[in-house]
Amino acid sequence: MPVLDQEPSKGFGGRDGLPKLPLPALKDTLDIYLRGMKHLLTEEQFNKTQHVVQQFGAPGGVGELLHSKLMERRDNKANWVYDYWLNEMYLNNRQALPVNSSPVMVFPQQHFKAPMDSLRFAAHLISGALEYKTLLDSRALPVDCARGQLAGTPLCMEQYYRLFTSYRLPGPERDTLVAQESSVMPEPEHIIVACKNQFFVLDVVINFRRLKERDLLTQLDKIARMADSEEEQLPPIGLLTSDGRTEWAESRSVLMRESTNRDSLDMIERCLCLVCLDDASGLGLNDTTRAMLMLHGGGVAKNGGNRWYDKPMQFVVGADGCCGVVCEHSAFEGIVLVQCTEYLLKYMIGSPSKLVRAASVSELPAPRRLRWKCTPEIHKLLASSADKLQRQVKNLDMNVHKFFDYGKEFIKKQKMSPDAYMQVALQLAYYRCHGRPVSTYESASIRRFQEGRVDNIRSATPEALAFVKAMTDGKLSTNDTERMEMLRSAITAQTKYTILAITGMAIDNHLLGLREIAHELKMEKPEIFKDEAHLISNQFILSTSQVPTTVEMFCSYGPVVPNGYGACYNPQSDHIIFSVSSFRESSQTCSAEFVKSLVQGLLDMRDLCNRCNYGSNPAPQRQGQTLETHTQTDTNWPNKTPQRPTDLTKKQQTLPQIVLKAPDQTKVEAQTQTSSQEEAQALKNGKKS
Repeated sequence: MPVLDQEPSKGFGGRDGLPKLPLPALKDTLDIYLRGMKHLLTEEQFNKTQHVVQQFGAPGGVGELLHSKLMERRDNKANWVYDYWLNEMYLNNRQALPVNSSPVMVFPQQHFKAPMDSLRFAAHLISGALEYKTLLDSRALPVDCARGQLAGTPLCMEQYYRLFTSYRLPGPERDTLVAQESSVMPEPEHIIVACKNQFFVLDVVINFRRLKERDLLTQLDKIARMADSEEEQLPPIGLLTSDGRTEWAESRSVLMRESTNRDSLDMIERCLCLVCLDDASGLGLNDTTRAMLMLHGGGVAKNGGNRWYDKPMQFVVGADGCCGVVCEHSAFEGIVLVQCTEYLLKYMIGSPSKLVRAASVSELPAPRRLRWKCTPEIHKLLASSADKLQRQVKNLDMNVHKFFDYGKEFIKKQKMSPDAYMQVALQLAYYRCHGRPVSTYESASIRRFQEGRVDNIRSATPEALAFVKAMTDGKLSTNDTERMEMLRSAITAQTKYTILAITGMAIDNHLLGLREIAHELKMEKPEIFKDEAHLISNQFILSTSQVPTTVEMFCSYGPVVPNGYGACYNPQSDHIIFSVSSFRESSQTCSAEFVKSLVQGLLDMRDLCNRCNYGSNPAPQRQGQTLETHTQTDTNWPNKTPQRPTDLTKKQQTLPQIVLKAPDQTKVEAQTQTSSQEEAQALKNGKKS
């Protein structure tokens, strides 16, 4: 995510005033595609692909026809790729949302001494969320502005306005992102509180007055007491939302047969957000455990049913201090989640709660428990959903690691982009583990354009491959000077591709548009999209994202393919937080081994920089951080048991309740998901050659 400026709202950031997303030249896209795939294919595969691509792009051929149709589409739509992209990335995906799709933000461990403390925290959080919604409703949220090469460019703000007004409706073949913008329906004035797998309606506006924090606490206390009533316990209907999207669509249709269920579904789908009051998990809470619990709730035996995954924002407050946010991703990108979450945590610091206890007497109406009429068929569906969620819980292999040897300040001193440097380090880590490069995804924001979401930065460049080979060849064929030149070349290539992506000139959205326009024209699928290279290019074994924060928290998400890794990183001035995920059912992956390789690679890259840059101040080497690592080709990992090395977390510092970073300026670091200010400026100044 690049660095953002923020300025008072001046009517920018909507559709008006922003340019339309450009359409790259067909030849440019095909050339970049071939160059980016050559080193990921066998010679035989590449020769076939080259022939197919040349045929597709031939004068007067299919490619030119489809490209011309896309140009017409660009003229007629605010954003020519938005609908295609949303369907492809999210709504057509039939996988379950937890782990596979919904990212989470994990808050610092809280230390609640009594049950009322967690309710007080939740009331304070709700109060902050209502303040943030007031900013949104009045269009008073400062407009994000880009820095770097396109400094001052206002960015599209439309994603923010879906935070509290949308939900993802399951469908048998494709979901629908429902935005509640109707002037007929009243504005929602309630949130849903999940507690002990029960759902309660908490009205936050009563008699045209927004509830104060003391009133919110009173209502939450009532809900906690109501949830404890065993004679009124209802089945954990929320489990159904954790199932595959087609299965959940079918289950929802069964629920809808009863008017009681229809009313409850309507209240949930129209709410502002969910607040999930979780029971203590009973697990030892380190960063890794908290990330896993945030992603899947711990399954049916813990808090897996205390969720409703279709809603964009679920604030989780655990009795054991495990807190965070679960995000349904189709409505907005990570930057929006970060900005909103940071606002809330800063609000909670800046306006400390003065509540001592909930009001003992209140004229407020009691919160309402949502009722469900459950037939034997629904109970059977619940059992099936519970089993599948439990398999997800057992399958997720998570490893969160704080790397303290250095952070982004050291990287900047090398005149390198921290994000590009991290992407090269991830390539090195994967190569060390598996002995080959793979198709890699890094999200890049295209919010400079109307309705802009993201395109892909393809980080597995030929230059990165040359560098990682040189770093793993046993020092036989290259010296330090040559390796340093290769590192700079890899970072330059990464930076150039980043700039292509954030300016709307990358290839993934263009290729998607060409494929989808052919489908709309009822043409036979062009050969380029049936070619093996196209399949390989879209199997993102390494799915990555930079999510920097100014508050002590971190982002986590799951892999996007069965044999892949999800690698999220949060670079700070003097340390870096990694959150790496994979699946235990894959014999090819192991998150702990990947983290070992990543740490070793970062240390090797630092040492290389220090040896080659005599004038710079070497980063001090800490004891106990160097980890044993391996270079090996794809092979079965010897141990896929739940145990993972504990030495990675023993040295972690105890986090305070909520920590604010001392801001080096009033800027907020976030937005592509790649830090493009340093990249673009350094490239412009010729520092990366």
